[in-house]
Amino acid sequence: MQERVKVICQNTSTVLEVEMGSTLLDVLGQLPIEAPYPILAAYVNNSLRELNMRIFKPMTVRYIDITHFEGYRVYQRTITFILQKAMYDLYGNRKFHVRHSLGRGLYCEFADSEPTAEELKALRERMQQIIDARYTITRRRMLTAEINDIYERYGLDDKIELLNTRPRLYSDMYTLDNTVGYFYGALTPDTGYIHLFDVRPYYKGFHIALPTRLDPSQLDLKVHWNKMSDVFHEYHQWVDIMGVPTIGCLNKRLIDGDMSELIKIAEAFHEKKIAAMADQIKAAHDERGASVVLISGPSSSGKTTTSKRLGVQLRILGLDPVLISLDDYFVDRDRTPKDENGEYDFEALEAIDLDLLNSDLRRLTAGESVEVPRYDFITGTRQWHDTPLKLNSRSILIMEGIHALNPRLTPSIPREKKFCIYASCLTSVAMDNLTRIPTTDNRLLRRITRDYATRGANALATLQRWPSVRRGEERHIFPYQENADVIFNTSLFYELMVLRPKVEPILREVPDTEPEYGEAKRLLRFLDNFIPLYTDEIPPTSILREFVGGSSFKY
Repeated sequence: MQERVKVICQNTSTVLEVEMGSTLLDVLGQLPIEAPYPILAAYVNNSLRELNMRIFKPMTVRYIDITHFEGYRVYQRTITFILQKAMYDLYGNRKFHVRHSLGRGLYCEFADSEPTAEELKALRERMQQIIDARYTITRRRMLTAEINDIYERYGLDDKIELLNTRPRLYSDMYTLDNTVGYFYGALTPDTGYIHLFDVRPYYKGFHIALPTRLDPSQLDLKVHWNKMSDVFHEYHQWVDIMGVPTIGCLNKRLIDGDMSELIKIAEAFHEKKIAAMADQIKAAHDERGASVVLISGPSSSGKTTTSKRLGVQLRILGLDPVLISLDDYFVDRDRTPKDENGEYDFEALEAIDLDLLNSDLRRLTAGESVEVPRYDFITGTRQWHDTPLKLNSRSILIMEGIHALNPRLTPSIPREKKFCIYASCLTSVAMDNLTRIPTTDNRLLRRITRDYATRGANALATLQRWPSVRRGEERHIFPYQENADVIFNTSLFYELMVLRPKVEPILREVPDTEPEYGEAKRLLRFLDNFIPLYTDEIPPTSILREFVGGSSFKY
């Protein structure tokens, strides 16, 4: 008689006894799950697993689809593998790059030229054929040396360099018909799980349009990222010139002893960008009377340090910067709006006292003396500074906050009087040519490190809060990023090496009894690709110091 094991499904509160060796897909077929979209993967004991995983001991299972944050990543990784096979089928070993996210999709480029309309049409048709054929996606654990030999035949030098700089005896390799790949997370069992996509020309390459996570029946085609694309392109070119386009290259530079010089260059590049922003603000001040600088950006993008460093550069130009945080204009806690879950929604625009803010701005720009509020986060009430604030002809008011670029925030200030900056951590180093590092991962690691050190919050608390933060960004920040006069990339290509030894012990504290355990485990696996960097060479004014400590600025 076949031995059976117990499986508890959290989706349906169902308890099953299944034959040992059954797959998660087999179990799914026995459950009354009514899902409008295909199930893509599952959390097993709070760790993400592929549906073809076999069951040999009792476990708790939670199935996810594309509407889940991690389910969406499974969808993205799978479409990337399909794209890789289509490219190989059409063009052999022709190089291409998945550069960065674009809306809900991916921006890609051919390495040798801009794609033609005919090439993109053929690419889309071949991808659809691969999906319709429902090719099986297989993961095999093999000796790393054997995988390197296979990658060498396919010309996958970027993957070989990463495996060589983070040596392991065994590694996982995926196969899709005649194509091999290395991915940093779960994929679907076969290609037929991809229900919607498109391939469209964009910028210097092409856009793989994907469904929206909140409405997977619709493609996200409203992409107007001209300024953002320029910044991404500039930084990709720069890391290529610096010789660190991928983690494998970065690790090798550390092994070769080059990191001291690279840190100096990366920090100097930031300083040059901030100085250039100050020059533009000075010109706008002289030409059109711009006196209010608004700095927006998502959580942990380094807005605060950016504003402080910008203030230093403005002083060099003879201006008098005055910094105000939009957080100080929060309404009292009892007036704070709540989200659909009944929790305080601090990301909502209505959490800010817009009437008081605009009244103060009108009075300040008119030369009046104003008592500016200071928000007490412990009591949830408004306090007041002892000294009133008054601006002069050389004053530049700098305000940073997530809503800064929303026109509804400051209707009292004419557009020509504003200079708008969007700061974000646009990670430019990639895992390899086909696998980008999500900017959200970089910011999350920054936030976990800072929250633990300065706000008394452990990794579990930050991870629990993160989905709400992400929803707030999608609603209140990203739609307004193209309103910026300047987009500033706050990422440093070496920073994940520095964050690794700081954040790893914090992530390991997340217990496996919590749903967030899977996310902590995923981040730990991701960080394992970086050689840790312990250094005192990071300048005290670096944006990274805002998160790892040791900054000369006061926060």
